[in-house]
Amino acid sequence: MRRSPKDTQESARRITRRALILGTAQAAFVAVLGVRMHHMQVDEAEDFRLLAEENRINIRLIPPARGLIHDRNGALLAGNEQNYRVVITREDAGDVEDVLHRLARLIPLSAEDIDRTLKESQRRSAFVPITVAERLDWEDFSRVAVNAPALPGVTPEVGLSRHYPLGPDFAHIVGYVGPVSDYDLSKMENPDPLMQIPKFQIGKIGVEAKLEDQLRGKAGTKRIEVNALGRVMREIDRVEGQAGARVQLTCDMHLQNYVQARLGEESAAAVAIDVDSGDILAIASSPSFDPNSFVRGISTAEYSALMSHDHRPMANKSVQGTYPPGSTFKMVVALAALRAGVVRPEETIYCPGYTELGNRRFHCWKRGGHGSVGMTESLQHSCDVYYYELAKRVGIDAIAEMGRMLGLGVRHDLPMSAVAEGLMPTKAWKMERHGADWLVGDSLNAGIGQGYVLASPLQLALMTARISTGRAVQPRLVRSIEGVEVPVLPADPLGIDEAHLRAVRRGMHAVVNTRGGTGYGIRVVDDRMTMAGKSGTSQVRNITAAERAAGVVSNDQLPWNRRDHALFVCFGPSEAPRVAVSVVVEHGSAGSSVAGPIARDILLQALSGGLPALTAYPESQRQKIEEQRRSLPLIAPDDSGPSTPTRA
Repeated sequence: MRRSPKDTQESARRITRRALILGTAQAAFVAVLGVRMHHMQVDEAEDFRLLAEENRINIRLIPPARGLIHDRNGALLAGNEQNYRVVITREDAGDVEDVLHRLARLIPLSAEDIDRTLKESQRRSAFVPITVAERLDWEDFSRVAVNAPALPGVTPEVGLSRHYPLGPDFAHIVGYVGPVSDYDLSKMENPDPLMQIPKFQIGKIGVEAKLEDQLRGKAGTKRIEVNALGRVMREIDRVEGQAGARVQLTCDMHLQNYVQARLGEESAAAVAIDVDSGDILAIASSPSFDPNSFVRGISTAEYSALMSHDHRPMANKSVQGTYPPGSTFKMVVALAALRAGVVRPEETIYCPGYTELGNRRFHCWKRGGHGSVGMTESLQHSCDVYYYELAKRVGIDAIAEMGRMLGLGVRHDLPMSAVAEGLMPTKAWKMERHGADWLVGDSLNAGIGQGYVLASPLQLALMTARISTGRAVQPRLVRSIEGVEVPVLPADPLGIDEAHLRAVRRGMHAVVNTRGGTGYGIRVVDDRMTMAGKSGTSQVRNITAAERAAGVVSNDQLPWNRRDHALFVCFGPSEAPRVAVSVVVEHGSAGSSVAGPIARDILLQALSGGLPALTAYPESQRQKIEEQRRSLPLIAPDDSGPSTPTRA
């Protein structure tokens, strides 16, 4: 049926409208698409370019060189050595276990090494490199480098590892470094990103730990290009990190080496301090250990041997160990009594060999007594009864106050681990700590450095330095950081009457320079280096009345760990003091015969700047001293510190 012209015209109009609507919609879609394409290709081009770059460019941290540690004369105490190592990055490796097994065909890798690396890779972010092996020799390292294209995610690197040229000599001072542990991270509020690098090493003890922030340095960065498989193609650029600060200590390498050698295998500690500046010239604890073992990975057997040793080589006895000071404490009691006005230097006290308190006797070390003694003679002969009487007169609180003035019972701020406070007891302390009143008998025990009184070798050396100068000398271990001098703290006058100090110094001089003095056998005969000192012997066990009646068992008949501690403190030269020394030999039995000779030798070494002339010693001792020197493993005087000390 034919359509009318009117219908045909109406149909054409409808088609035209639809085409127009459809065309308009298509045009609008094309316009929107064009705008979007323009936005993406022009406006956001830089952002997409950056995303593309990030897919093929990785940024990795470069650990900085750790700061060096030197002695006062510039000798290296802690340095860095090249360390050839291999790392793997999980996100680049794909099948990490397969890659590790392939790597094991090139270098020695145990099943434990592979298992450790797999566990570590799961604990760390995928982009963090994991150290697989380190301290490789050049042959193994080069073999990995040649085969690197076939080992996705594996990168051979040349890093730095800590090295201690003098080994045990400075172990307790400098300390050592080790990998960051979860415990280390838990103590940090905002850990440095470097801490996330597996096996990154930080200071664990000693100066390495206390000055970690200065020694660590700042990380560098490197940008590397990787392909679609994550394999490193090339290094695009590198920004080196900032090396850690150079630290210079106050210790003298040769003196420290001598002190450590002179202590030998004794369980002992010694400190030598400059009485003017407070600089610690040597601070040793024996026996020691090799810190390099901890850096390289100490074996279980070696670690167990250190921890089970009865002489405790891991403990820093010079600052951590606290001991009853014995008769070395008598100078404190004398000065407290003089200051309180309860005794005069020339006043004598009679010693019959004991003091009675109620129904108890407090004995003098000399069974028959010393007779009438004044202050000089009381120190010269180390009369216990004299100091029982002074302690009874002056009281513990005044003694404790004097002890703190002289540096005892105070924790000194040094960058060393576990610096002890010691103990200067008072009446209030005993009530608070033990819930009991202070007794007169407690004062008598304290009067001869026994009972509750405890002091470290560092504190005893500082006490001696302050007595010798009359000033509040402060100990200093760090001389400079990055060339900037650490200021010497002002040593203000102690506020002790100089006449009182002279009286005590006379007694200390008589100990070693007057016939009959407890230290006369270790005197110095060179007038330029005369010594003043005081011996001490502190008990570690109680002597019962029955044992005293039957005869006290001598130390050499007792087990080693039940023998008395031996102590000696000294300064020199007597008339113009420059150096103070303290020595503690655990269970050494007698201060004057065991600790005294060691202290005398250290003092002479410090004053001489090296081995002193044999003429400084009494003639009868010179041959023995010469033989002793030949047996000591000393670093040669012109040597700045070899890996293995040579004999002088």
